[in-house]
Amino acid sequence: MAASLNRAPSAAARCACCERALASGLWTEAEGMPWCEACFLSRRMPRQLAGASDPAAGLAQALAEALDLREHETGLHSRRVACHTLVLARRVQSDPAWLRQVYWGALLHDIGKIGIPDAILLKHGELDEHEWREMRKHPENGYRILSQVPEFAEAAELVYSHEERFDGSGYPRGLAGEGIPLGARLFAVIDTLDAMTSDRPYRRAAPFESACEEIARMGGAQFDPLAVEVFAAEQVSLRQMVALKCTTAADIPSPASNE
Repeated sequence: MAASLNRAPSAAARCACCERALASGLWTEAEGMPWCEACFLSRRMPRQLAGASDPAAGLAQALAEALDLREHETGLHSRRVACHTLVLARRVQSDPAWLRQVYWGALLHDIGKIGIPDAILLKHGELDEHEWREMRKHPENGYRILSQVPEFAEAAELVYSHEERFDGSGYPRGLAGEGIPLGARLFAVIDTLDAMTSDRPYRRAAPFESACEEIARMGGAQFDPLAVEVFAAEQVSLRQMVALKCTTAADIPSPASNE
């Protein structure tokens, strides 16, 4: 990724895109300017990956926006895990077409939740057994949506497989080992990293080091040992990227707010 992470130069530093004051900044080597996480993930990163005129890229972003509206989320989780998964993917392959598929699959991993009833998807308490059965349909739902678009063929497989586990104990198909698409195996590590290092209503975010320990511990069970190895090799850059989660959801501007 053509970007480096730095502390903002002063308390007055502002995002080059939305002009929001920054506590810390993301500096792109190409432009030499600071970007807040929201603008980098929503605007700069998609442009780096594919031209703005790419219809498939535009459709992927539109679907991500649709899911944001459905879930009433900021959308940064999906964009963040897509960007971070790409860090790992670029370490194992350099084919631009494959990297785009991995990015789109990670970005749209939860697109199948569009088909989950509000009473389940937006429920604040714990889900009961019936509700969990419905929720576990979202990978297959997502596959059915994306597989209709030829340009998203590999991305659809990642969506279908993103809840699988390396030891075969995941769902919906109980895939194991290399039977799980490589992009989905890389994504699984990043999804856990983002979940553990994000605040939840019932707990505070865990330190980056704790997430690393848990990911290493689950290598060979939940995670592909290769994915854990690649993650370990990228810990410096991922630690910096996780540190960008320094603003609250209320402070994050809508990706369309300054268009």
